[in-house]
Amino acid sequence: MNSTKPYPNLAQSWGITGIVILCMLLFTPVNIVLLPILGKEYAMMTYYVLMMAVAGFIAHLIRKNETGVKSYPFKIKQVQLLPLILLGALGLLFGIVNPVGSLIPMPDLFKEMFKEIASLKGFGAFAMMVIAAPVFEEFIFRGVILDGMLKRYSPAKAIFWSSFLFGFVHLNPWQFVTGLVIGGFIGWIYYRTHSLSISMLIHATVNSCAFFLKFFMDEEAMLDQSFAESFGGMTNALAVTAGALVIAAVCIIVLKQQFEKTSDTVQLNEAE
Repeated sequence: MNSTKPYPNLAQSWGITGIVILCMLLFTPVNIVLLPILGKEYAMMTYYVLMMAVAGFIAHLIRKNETGVKSYPFKIKQVQLLPLILLGALGLLFGIVNPVGSLIPMPDLFKEMFKEIASLKGFGAFAMMVIAAPVFEEFIFRGVILDGMLKRYSPAKAIFWSSFLFGFVHLNPWQFVTGLVIGGFIGWIYYRTHSLSISMLIHATVNSCAFFLKFFMDEEAMLDQSFAESFGGMTNALAVTAGALVIAAVCIIVLKQQFEKTSDTVQLNEAE
């Protein structure tokens, strides 16, 4: 029997986020035990997959129990818009996320942590960043949290809080910025397309960019440099940022027009 009230509300969404964080803590011994056996990269990948799978399964069970719904919207109906969607996400990454994140001072403890992550360049790191993270994180934060809140609140409120929680769960201000900005964009795209597959593709594209840049740029050294220094000077940094912002803006404007056109067509067909 389906519940008359969609799941989750805002408080329940915080609860799901808490479950993810709790799983992070509870499964930490897995990483420690597997480290000498599998090595740093594969131990971390195994830990991540296990803890996110458990968190996602719990969120799914609660949703199914509360609503009776056990399916998720994976179908992609507007394939032709994918290039604009993915390009827009990358524009936001280089136009907003990177420059804003660079303004937040980073203590040495966090620098060492991010340098360690940047040093992981094998298949295990790729599988964790480009496959597992987009699948599990989008399933939880868009498939469960955003989908439910869109049925309860205004699109703006639902998208904001789902992206806020998505940033919050990373437990550091630098990834919070990424989660809030990119998560907000993914949330808007999910609202307009109702496709979890597109959400996962956006996330995978952004993470792929971060992963493959390791092979072309010394990310470990960049953590010790200012934003301008990492681009070889302020002029270059501003040019890249401005160019990325223009690309993001154009993509978002065109996407908005296309979504409105599709919405108008659907309403016209329903009226007929």
